[in-house]
Amino acid sequence: MKFTTRPVYSIIFRGITLLALASCALDAAERADQLDPADHTEPPASSNQPPNTQFPPGVIGTGWPKPVEDDQWFGSLLVDELEYQLRDGTDSVHWDVVGWYGGDYDRLWIKTEGEWQAEDARSGNAEAQALYGRLIAPYWDVQVGVRYDLLTTEGHHQSRGFAVLGLQGLAPYWFEVEPSVYVSEDGDVSGRLTVTYDLLLAQRLILQPRFDLDAAVQAVPNYNVGQGVNSTSLGLRLRYEIYREMAPYIGFVWHSSYGETADLQRASGEKSESMAGVIGVRIWL
Repeated sequence: MKFTTRPVYSIIFRGITLLALASCALDAAERADQLDPADHTEPPASSNQPPNTQFPPGVIGTGWPKPVEDDQWFGSLLVDELEYQLRDGTDSVHWDVVGWYGGDYDRLWIKTEGEWQAEDARSGNAEAQALYGRLIAPYWDVQVGVRYDLLTTEGHHQSRGFAVLGLQGLAPYWFEVEPSVYVSEDGDVSGRLTVTYDLLLAQRLILQPRFDLDAAVQAVPNYNVGQGVNSTSLGLRLRYEIYREMAPYIGFVWHSSYGETADLQRASGEKSESMAGVIGVRIWL
């Protein structure tokens, strides 16, 4: 019988291969024993959910940023007109100020305007309003509240109060419109309409026309108020915004009274129609 002897190198190669396979199997078994069973949990069934990772502070678990708190209160004060009016007769100082405090839907409005004689400090008129405003449509607030009037003639004071119902908002083509109805403490009903428009001639140069109309249902002779349309006023002011919070301006104002109101003013020595040049400043705080 004849025997064949295999080469030595073949036996050595097979032995090394078996040792390598055994070593790999042992390493795999050790790694499996060291792993946390929680790491073997199956992923969520829905692929739309992000992985359950640790998010930084201020971010919720879904991966979206925390919602922004927009129910905050702010305030604003606008000195729309603070001017010196030069007339043919007596010059005067005129002001129109409006401010509010609140949120997007509910606000407290404070308004005041008036005119005081420059040469005779004992004569003039002023009014102040405190109103609650509620947003009823984009750019439109309904306002309810009270108004207080003070009329001074040569040191003699008269005053009366009103209930107020009005609107304030931005009409199409960027007209600022403010209609209001007033009911006095004596039951007298009156109304006012104010319309303004800002025409941008340049980035800082703005021309503002303004129209005011006053009317009354009943005549109140003590306050030189007649029945019907009492007066209209047309102003044109050209302002230059040094910066948005301050803008000096110049312009003119034409005022005319009608009907019974004109008769009452002439009887008391006042003019029923007048024109004045104005110089002033507009301040936004």
